[in-house]
Amino acid sequence: MILFWNRLRLSAAVGLLFSFVLPGCSSMVRRTELPPPPPAMTEVEPPPPPPAQPQAQEELAPPKEQKVQEVGKASWYGSHHQGKETAKGDSFNQQELTAASPTLPLGTKATVTNLETGKSVQVTINDRGPYVKGRKIDLSRAAAQQIGVNKKGVAKVKITAAVPQKTKKRVTHKKTKGSLQEGGRTTQTQPVSPE
Repeated sequence: MILFWNRLRLSAAVGLLFSFVLPGCSSMVRRTELPPPPPAMTEVEPPPPPPAQPQAQEELAPPKEQKVQEVGKASWYGSHHQGKETAKGDSFNQQELTAASPTLPLGTKATVTNLETGKSVQVTINDRGPYVKGRKIDLSRAAAQQIGVNKKGVAKVKITAAVPQKTKKRVTHKKTKGSLQEGGRTTQTQPVSPE
């Protein structure tokens, strides 16, 4: 029984010793705060691939001009048509250097030379006409006055114009990974599907 009491005293002494030692140890250890947990990981979708480049691309060919020369009779029109709508959609103004032609494209710049006087004027085609057989161009009053057509009303003239030709669409091909160059032409290879 003595042994029992000795063990009990020893246990009490050890317990008392730990009660003094342990709090002292805890004051020596610094407590650091834990970093916050990482934000919840959300799955990020990869950016969409860039749009596929077209294999062929249409371009407008640069317009080419064709010189046109005609010789024929010119007349003029003035106050009777003043303010009326032209074929181009403008209001006719007899004081502007304009003309009407049955064949030249609207907006074309033309040089009209009176073959009797040698005088020339540059006009813009903005209307259709003349509607009299044998006449090639109707000049505005201002244009007719500059080359002397207004005195007689009709004169033999030379008309020179740079007429733009119709533009054609041109197809250009871009080289891609799956293209082969054969004899100056680009051909596309077809992907083989695994079977």
